[in-house]
Amino acid sequence: MRPTLYISRLLPNPVMAIVRERFQLVQEPLDTLPSPSALRAGLCQADAAIVTLGDRIDAATIHAAVRLKILANYAVGYNNLDLAAAQARGLIVTNTPDVLTDSTADLTWALLLATARRIVEGDALVRSGAWTGWSPTQLLGTDVSGKTLGIIGMGRIGQAVAQRAAGFRMTVLYHQRQPLAAATGPQKWEYRSLHGLLEESDIVTIHVPLTPDTRHLVGARELRRMKPTALLINTARGPIVDEGALAEALTQGTIAGAGLDVYEDEPVVHHTLARLHQVLLLPHIGSATLQARVSMGLICLDNILAVLDGRPAPNQIHAHGGGDA
Repeated sequence: MRPTLYISRLLPNPVMAIVRERFQLVQEPLDTLPSPSALRAGLCQADAAIVTLGDRIDAATIHAAVRLKILANYAVGYNNLDLAAAQARGLIVTNTPDVLTDSTADLTWALLLATARRIVEGDALVRSGAWTGWSPTQLLGTDVSGKTLGIIGMGRIGQAVAQRAAGFRMTVLYHQRQPLAAATGPQKWEYRSLHGLLEESDIVTIHVPLTPDTRHLVGARELRRMKPTALLINTARGPIVDEGALAEALTQGTIAGAGLDVYEDEPVVHHTLARLHQVLLLPHIGSATLQARVSMGLICLDNILAVLDGRPAPNQIHAHGGGDA
């Protein structure tokens, strides 16, 4: 008999075709988030499962799912589940590193440029029919080329963002717990303390995992250290930024603008952020390319098949961090 697989959300067609050929599904997945009770019921009936960042999996659920051998997280980060409980129970947890690096770095740059040049506001103006033609003072943004880019978190995605900055002749500063062993890429990347990076950068972009140490890493105090002309970009995890403090900083002009793909309490967005014109808001689409999302699904399946065959999982997570982004 084919092993039983639970999938919490509908995945791209190329992945689902393999799933239906190789596995018995607990149920056909929907394109909506399952309720906590439905999630728990599905996990308890499966030999293996593919879950997403929106699925909150606590210790009680992990210990209840006694049949489950592997939990394949359809993401790089894994702050949605209790990893310590999984390891205590002997449940293998895997993630999907590497394949979404470029898509997330590209989206970071799209968000950065769109925020700096007020692209969404311009599109809305043209579509509204209120545009009256070119004007010397219309929708003035800020240059990106030649500016200083501060990167918080220099893992795979942070480095990919830094590599793209070379084409804009940017000075790249970075902060993480330890400096890189050796600078790589087309130009030197300079290590700074977090406060030093915030004070010097024209644009700050976040690429650290969400852990207890990084929750509200950027709050009111940190935002006050930024230039009043600076922009903040976040495509990592929402709770890394204190959303209330950010809303206040933008309202008061402490910083000039922000581009966000992630939020503290998704899908809820802070009510002030939603009405500020200097904030660009995206619906968590950092890895949303067909190529990346298919590759993520295939990695999940590779890990599941390895574990069910008695082999080591290629991307097993151990309880020492929170993923790249």
